Amino acid sequence: MGQTGERRRRGALEQQVLACLATAQQPMSPADVQAALGGELAYTTVMTTLSRMHAKHALTREMDGRAYRYALAGDANGAVASVTAHQMLRLLEGSDRARVLSRFVADLDPTDEEVLARLLSSAGREHSGQPAEADGRAPGRSA
Repeated sequence: MGQTGERRRRGALEQQVLACLATAQQPMSPADVQAALGGELAYTTVMTTLSRMHAKHALTREMDGRAYRYALAGDANGAVASVTAHQMLRLLEGSDRARVLSRFVADLDPTDEEVLARLLSSAGREHSGQPAEADGRAPGRSA
């Protein structure tokens, strides 16, 4: 991180942790991650970051003695998507959700609109108990 007192860009530590775990051959303890990141960060900072990323469903963890070992939940892209989705939900808290979502949808390009419409349709079927296609398309529709 550099000199004491420097601040990281928001999310930079999470990105570094994701990169570290993506290259690891096995789940890592907080001490392993701390060492892999250069050892400059406090152990508690690393431990807290790992715990928060686990809460965002970006990481899995398993007990190893008295400590946890962490790994990516799926691939690196899935872990990044989990973190980003959690950030988006947090940004919606305390705002005029309808207005924010309306503006977000209005700014989507046509391809993203189609993806979002398929995802919403699939989510609606899942909530109603109807089967959803694995690729997110409505049943009977071709790509």
